[in-house]
Amino acid sequence: MTTCEDANVFNLAVTGTFDDCQDIVKALFSDPETNSELSLGAVNSINFSRILAQIVYYFYSYFSLARQSSTFKVGDKVRFVVPTGNFGDVLAGYFAKRMGLPIDKLVIATNENDILDRFWKTGRYEKQAATGKVAEGGLEVDGVKAHEEGVRETLSPAMDILVSSNFERLLWFLAYEFAAAVGMDEEFNRKQAGQEVYVWLKDLKVKGGFGPVYKDVLESARKTFESERVSDAQTLETIKSFYDKVGYVLDPHTAVGITAATHSVDRAGRGLPHISLSTAHPAKFAGAVELALNGKEGFNFQNVLPQEFVELDKLERRVTTVENDWKAVRELVKKQVDKELQG
Repeated sequence: MTTCEDANVFNLAVTGTFDDCQDIVKALFSDPETNSELSLGAVNSINFSRILAQIVYYFYSYFSLARQSSTFKVGDKVRFVVPTGNFGDVLAGYFAKRMGLPIDKLVIATNENDILDRFWKTGRYEKQAATGKVAEGGLEVDGVKAHEEGVRETLSPAMDILVSSNFERLLWFLAYEFAAAVGMDEEFNRKQAGQEVYVWLKDLKVKGGFGPVYKDVLESARKTFESERVSDAQTLETIKSFYDKVGYVLDPHTAVGITAATHSVDRAGRGLPHISLSTAHPAKFAGAVELALNGKEGFNFQNVLPQEFVELDKLERRVTTVENDWKAVRELVKKQVDKELQG
């Protein structure tokens, strides 16, 4: 993005975490002044259209498996394993299952930022404040950089998230099912679900977490989902082993999913097919891939790069750093829009 030759691409770097950036975007969407002056849109999974498109992955891969396999037929169940940060991709799987796709379980694969895994294990959704020595740029925990709220810097950075915005959407459906079990009308069920989620998220913002949720809510979540935590060390080992076995170079995010898939196969048995979603390209994560495969016979990272990537690092970088404040971001965006309109 920062080396894009299109002058209309304006890059901002916020002095904070992914969660901070997402909070800023949501604040901008919620601000009447911003919306009266700017026509904002989102291309990540805040925009539900992204999730609608991702539902297609599940049906496509399921029917592809049925076409290619002599032992798997339409109607048989399958497990999907999804590397998960903001919960959008795996939420699409949840909707695919509700639409009738015969999914046995959706396996949530997290990295060391395992707040989602801990929720499925305990019913609590809680940040864990980082404690460690002060290092350049923040804290250092077990030799790894960490934000004070608990986000650790891992080899799979797109998953370094503590507040998964699409998890809120799942919570609403779980709360709705819980309310509907009482036997009240539709209006009551919707209102009750909204109130429950509002309280949970308020506690998350104010207290740093919520839960445990009602037992029935957690059990409902466990009927559809399982979870798995994957460490950086496991991620590297999976990249190595896959390269050794089949010569395929995994990116670190997909490697998290593959690691979780192998553990799920051990639990469910080899008779149940698993589809693990690949969510990124290794060319974007040279650090992790080189760390895992450097020195391996036949490996050359340059061979991993698509042609479009080869010259990127030689281009001029255009990026503006902005403080971690939604109003500061708003003013900068407004200033840039005015500049372009005048031009």
